[in-house]
Amino acid sequence: MATRPAAFGAAITGIGLLTPAGIGLDANWKQLSSGVTCAATDEALRGAPVDFSCRVPGFDADGLLGGFEARQLARFVQLAVVAARQALADAGLDPARWDGGRAGVVLGNSLGGLSAVEAQTEVLRTSGARRVSPLTIPMAMVNMAAGYVAIDVGATGPSLVTATACASGATAIGLGRELLRSGACDVVLAGGTESALTPLALAGLGRMGALSGRGGEPGAASRPFDAARDGFVAAEGAAVLVLERAEDAAARGGRVHAVIRGYGAATDAHHATAPDPQGRGIERALRTALADAGLGASAVDHVNAHGTSTPMGDVIEAQVLRRVLGARPAVTSTKGVTGHALAASGAMEAAFTALALAHRSVPPTANLTELDPRVELDVVAGAPRSAPLDVGVSTSLGFGGHNAALVLTAG
Repeated sequence: MATRPAAFGAAITGIGLLTPAGIGLDANWKQLSSGVTCAATDEALRGAPVDFSCRVPGFDADGLLGGFEARQLARFVQLAVVAARQALADAGLDPARWDGGRAGVVLGNSLGGLSAVEAQTEVLRTSGARRVSPLTIPMAMVNMAAGYVAIDVGATGPSLVTATACASGATAIGLGRELLRSGACDVVLAGGTESALTPLALAGLGRMGALSGRGGEPGAASRPFDAARDGFVAAEGAAVLVLERAEDAAARGGRVHAVIRGYGAATDAHHATAPDPQGRGIERALRTALADAGLGASAVDHVNAHGTSTPMGDVIEAQVLRRVLGARPAVTSTKGVTGHALAASGAMEAAFTALALAHRSVPPTANLTELDPRVELDVVAGAPRSAPLDVGVSTSLGFGGHNAALVLTAG
């Protein structure tokens, strides 16, 4: 039997957030704590069967990046670059002063620059190949999220993009932690980014039956664990965490938001889009993450659940959480506020879990008015709940049967 390595903590010393809940930590925490959803009619989707989404408010790419640079980047990359800059500033790290060879970048993404592909496909159809932008392929490629962040901050260590669908952001954080544990890096920017709120993407998700059909009331559409839920609300966003070894953060006097103590991943090997009916993949991931952290289930105080607001997925996940953790942890799904940002969601929710531990408060699950009786959990609703939080868990599930779980402890 393989020997389990000693427990290892990756300190979160910086957080960058651009989500439908706002830009920056304060705006996000205020919106999450309000329990008010961000879903609204989306002009870019006018006339589509599903014409609402959750977008990052007030994102000025030209102002934040400069007009020339912004025009070279797909929106999912723009969001990632700005989030990485925010995270480094929050950590008090100056890339001009570090050894770039000891810095890595691991970001999650799934759909890449889909908007660029759609736009240039129309150019090809109407104007011919000579009018297609030479930036089409760089804008489409998912790896460019990590590539451009590495260029922007001068990180010449390992850089890569994880593509485990809606688990991608959590997978990236788990792998970022492993780069620290292995000694390959001293600093890792880890997280996720997604911006694919296009007619094609939402048409495809809608045809799958994944999206809520509450077109007349988008503000009530994302309702995780509620008895009347009917699908998720598509969103965009980016979250980047600065990860360092706990001892390195302490040595430089860095502030620690929280510590990534455990990571687990597992695959359903069941169906392309439907979760395993017994939730065996996410259960294995969660149990692995707890063992990796060296913690028992009874230590968990809080869970930021994947909770997408889909009829089947929420119940399966809830049953696993009850089976593994019991009914004690205070559970929330912040997707009630933010919607589902696909590959970015796991990173966003890891950041939200860190903030919950730091604030000692669990944000409410938006739009939860009648808990599904099959959800036998302590789901927080209505208002934030103050509590002595020491250990938090964030779970992520993705198409293809990908599952990831993170265990965090207070900083």
